[in-house]
Amino acid sequence: MLQPVRRRTWAPRGQTPIQKSWDRHDRLSAISALTVPPCRRRLGLCFRIHSHNIRFGQVIEFLTLLHRRVRRRFILVIDRYSSHRKALRLLGEEHPGGFDVEWLPSYAPELNPVEQVWNHSKYSDLANFIPDDIDHLHKELANSIRDQCSHLDLLRSFFKHAQLKL
Repeated sequence: MLQPVRRRTWAPRGQTPIQKSWDRHDRLSAISALTVPPCRRRLGLCFRIHSHNIRFGQVIEFLTLLHRRVRRRFILVIDRYSSHRKALRLLGEEHPGGFDVEWLPSYAPELNPVEQVWNHSKYSDLANFIPDDIDHLHKELANSIRDQCSHLDLLRSFFKHAQLKL
């Protein structure tokens, strides 16, 4: 959202930092996947950012992109969000045998390593960030996620947080 996430910050004694923003409710929606190759050496991160709520069409588009990037049969570990279920059903009919699905429990973000990608962006990289507009937010969010792609230790820590072994 365009509202800043306020976090603790440092300032000289007696100079309280003040963030000036107004009540803005524009938001972005994003979809992402952490990829783990069979050798488990080089983790990957794919993402797409949308200016509207993600529906099953965007999920299908993203999974098709992911399948092209991986270029082999893969196991998809995914939550039970309604647009995910519908997209997987339709994609499974269209491309049978392209992937296997393992479902996470209904609401268990602590088991989903991808949730840590968004937590890192929101509460670390973009904490106290006040965007000028939705395009500025889009640019900085994309930069934050691209930066995470090059930090393999950070990506591995997301699996460790979810208590999943690679």
